[in-house]
Amino acid sequence: MSTYHIDVEGDILKVKFGAIKANGDRIVKDAAKRLDELLGFGAIPGGKLLKIDGPASLPVCYLIAHKLSHLYGAIAIFDPKIGRKGYKTYIIAITHTPAYEIGELIETEEPQQDKQGPKVVICGPPQSGKSCLREGLKQVISSIKDAPYPYVITACPDGEGSWFSEVAQRDPGLARSLKDAYKSKFTVEFAQKAASWVHSANAPLNIIDVGGKITEENQLIMREATHAVILTGERDKIPDWKRFCEDLGLGIVAVIHSDLHATEDNIITKSPILIGSVHRLERGEDVSRREMVKALAELLVGMTR
Repeated sequence: MSTYHIDVEGDILKVKFGAIKANGDRIVKDAAKRLDELLGFGAIPGGKLLKIDGPASLPVCYLIAHKLSHLYGAIAIFDPKIGRKGYKTYIIAITHTPAYEIGELIETEEPQQDKQGPKVVICGPPQSGKSCLREGLKQVISSIKDAPYPYVITACPDGEGSWFSEVAQRDPGLARSLKDAYKSKFTVEFAQKAASWVHSANAPLNIIDVGGKITEENQLIMREATHAVILTGERDKIPDWKRFCEDLGLGIVAVIHSDLHATEDNIITKSPILIGSVHRLERGEDVSRREMVKALAELLVGMTR
């Protein structure tokens, strides 16, 4: 089975990660093999404009640009964070023609789903393991048959992007140094920008990772979401976060105690709210096999159906 899928629908290149977990070298090799197949079949003939729709790693993006940019006058990338509701909007990223400008927005007649996908914010105090939970959820959701790709918005400038967990598993020191280098201040300007990302996000499943404090900045971001997962290592903080989410009109779908010293998860109830604990959300560990992480992933996927 391939770790990366590429197909062609008219002038749109549809791309997505496969269910098999793999490192970037394997993924880019599989992507290259599939592109060569499509080119050999004549399925990618070239033309004025190629639109690319779907998630891709940075190496795969470079690969696609290398193999296809000379065949098209311009290449545009779908961005779920921008555009008019109900329609897909692409950004021109490569152009060899005056017909298109870098950064130009292309709104297509290709309809987006009318049903708004859930926008689920993972919130709670600092050091609760929110980023670890986010990465575990991505892995589990990607392995569920017919599940939508979990589109993640990192709405806190802590420098810990989606790359962090995998790097930390291999080299904790490098992960920490990169995080420190990328970290920036949490300003009102950043909060406004992040809020606009959440507002415009129109993927079937959107997961938002926010900072660990009850602030006006987080209020600005979170009020654009639809649901909340509360994760905290301190049980006495749960009421404060529940009130914060309820005041913003968010539907609370899970309340999870993050227990760093436990050796197993504990699921108390699954309905109407997922309640329980998850053990050892430690940076650098693969948490995708935790029972609570799997239960939450199934819940989020169920919300999209």
